[in-house]
Amino acid sequence: MWQSRNCRKFFIFCVFSIVAFILYRLFPVETGQVNRGAYELFCIASRIPVSNAMVTNWAIALCIIIFIRWMIGKRPKIVPTRSQAAVEMLVEKLEDTFRPIVGKSTLPHIFPLLLTLFVYIFIQNISGLFPGVGAFGMMQNGHFYYFFRPTNADLNATLGLALVSFFAWLYIVLRHAGPRAFFYDTFGNKADRKELPFAIYFGLGVIFIGVGCVDIISMLFRVVSLSFRLYGNVFGGENLITKMLGLFAYVVPVPFYFLEILIGFIQAFVFTLLTAVYVGLLTNHESEGH
Repeated sequence: MWQSRNCRKFFIFCVFSIVAFILYRLFPVETGQVNRGAYELFCIASRIPVSNAMVTNWAIALCIIIFIRWMIGKRPKIVPTRSQAAVEMLVEKLEDTFRPIVGKSTLPHIFPLLLTLFVYIFIQNISGLFPGVGAFGMMQNGHFYYFFRPTNADLNATLGLALVSFFAWLYIVLRHAGPRAFFYDTFGNKADRKELPFAIYFGLGVIFIGVGCVDIISMLFRVVSLSFRLYGNVFGGENLITKMLGLFAYVVPVPFYFLEILIGFIQAFVFTLLTAVYVGLLTNHESEGH
């Protein structure tokens, strides 16, 4: 019984390998080098350049809005349909994940952004696997300019997402924690004045101000780390898929497609989770009150 199953698996593997080799010999796939930046397709009013990453961004964003609207319907129902239940399950799972991080009082204000970031970034991360992305284009001066490019494989797009995350963090923190709590957490002297002599307390205050200046620099560098981490993973995945298609275009690259989906999911969750953690560091003090 066990040997017959192994023989079947080996036979299926051999058949797929032979078919893939025949397809590779008869219909070879030519792949070029992945460009580090997006191609400019046209300009609006001769001033605003539109790249292929922007076109992909607009198309996928529109598809997300239409798809979610179609799944939920014109009005959410008390007894949800299967599609509405799927959307509600995603929302509930993310709520349960981010509630202990940002706190109950802050969650209603930051959760719409966290939900949007996760869904949007995940779909944009795997957009390079969609049919037509990186395939259709035009030849100019012996170079192929394709119309669609994965949005997050463009550093401008990931930088924009990082800036949205940064300014949303700053707004939520100043609104819910307050400027006083923000400056105290960054520059304030955390030592107890009653337990220390004035000279030591004053010296610690100077040290905490210096640490706060370093902390401000680290806050600004969050924009760099978030944007480059997301861009590097998506751009690296695009290069990996392109190289695998160039080596052996059929069957062999399939596992790497699933790997790219997994990496896209992880990077979307990491980006969203870090945004929630940055907010929760200053707003989630509910556990300290008990």
